[in-house]
Amino acid sequence: MNYHNYYSLDVVNGEGTRCTLFVSGCEHKCVGCHNASTIKPESGHPYTQELEDQIIKDLGDSRIHRDGLSLSGGDPLYPGNLDDIGRLVRRVKEAYPDKNIWLWTGYIQEKLSERQKEIVQYVDVLIDGPYVQTERDLTLPWRGSRNQRMIYMLAEH
Repeated sequence: MNYHNYYSLDVVNGEGTRCTLFVSGCEHKCVGCHNASTIKPESGHPYTQELEDQIIKDLGDSRIHRDGLSLSGGDPLYPGNLDDIGRLVRRVKEAYPDKNIWLWTGYIQEKLSERQKEIVQYVDVLIDGPYVQTERDLTLPWRGSRNQRMIYMLAEH
């Protein structure tokens, strides 16, 4: 897996103060994509064990408090990202069971593959659905178009 950006302190991508990782790779290729530079899976930088360890460490920062990790992209549920994202969400929940994980995906929850569902079980807030430019609505919290849903999951760890 590759990634484009990692922010150890972020107040824009989800509620509260968070760590945010923008991964590479997305097969949706939505017209008007806000993060079009992240579509190609080989773009960005290699995701490393060192970065993953740093994310786990950064989540312990007192400024993060009870907030957590945001995963965006690209698409964290892109098939090429599943191994690394799966390991990361499991580690986060093991180390910080009270912190929440938000994940943005262009896939629809009801149509996720079994491997994608395994990851989503660790997610607290799922924003699903592709960005649809004709349904653009900048008044929606945390979403870009009206078709996208913000689903509060009962994460089971």
